[in-house]
Amino acid sequence: MSVVLEVDNQVYTAEDLVPLLTQYQMLPKLAQEILIDKVIAGVECTEEENTATYSQFCQQNQLTSEEETEAWLEKQGMNREQLQNLITKRLRLDKYKEKTWNDQVDAYFIKRKSQLDRVVYSLIRVEKPEVAQELYFRIKDDENTFSALAMEYSQGTEAQTGGLIGPVEINAPHPKIAQILATCQPGQLIPPTRVGEWIVIVRLENYLSAKLDEPMRQRMLDELFREWLNKATKQKVSFLNSPVTS
Repeated sequence: MSVVLEVDNQVYTAEDLVPLLTQYQMLPKLAQEILIDKVIAGVECTEEENTATYSQFCQQNQLTSEEETEAWLEKQGMNREQLQNLITKRLRLDKYKEKTWNDQVDAYFIKRKSQLDRVVYSLIRVEKPEVAQELYFRIKDDENTFSALAMEYSQGTEAQTGGLIGPVEINAPHPKIAQILATCQPGQLIPPTRVGEWIVIVRLENYLSAKLDEPMRQRMLDELFREWLNKATKQKVSFLNSPVTS
């Protein structure tokens, strides 16, 4: 069997690669790429798009002549058609996402919005309830600022920022903290609350409502595509045991 790969002076045949793909858990990724190629097979790019993607590829790989491109193709074991499919794959996939899920984006965003809203909040965490209680009243009575006390007493990395965290999506913090923040008004100081091993004092600083702008729209398309791909992988892909050769 012919050699298809050489790594650090060790050669591998096609027969060697299947066990390696299995060992490094790369077969699922390979299967997904095959599924993607199947669904975008009929998606075409314009001549201008083909030219632009080819120019970008050459620039990124510092290929300044046809001779250098041919040498690159030979080293990669690819032909021109494979190269064109490779460099336009992302663009063709984006077109497929747009065509397939464009009509679902608005409804999907509404469904996801409560998890996409972002918060800025302040946090102090300590181990002793009595310390937390004292700090809470010092903040409430304006004896000290939240920031100053966080820098002095908080036992997490938030001490470096004066307790300030965010903006982060509402589901990013610990679930109990996220639940607190979801029911707060900006500026509201929450009394000491046990969260795991810590006693925390939380204040919501700002609530940023998610908007369906262009970056968010692209994210929703990507999520819908990823849901489809995961489902298709489960339904259409089987990993069969290969016979072991002696």
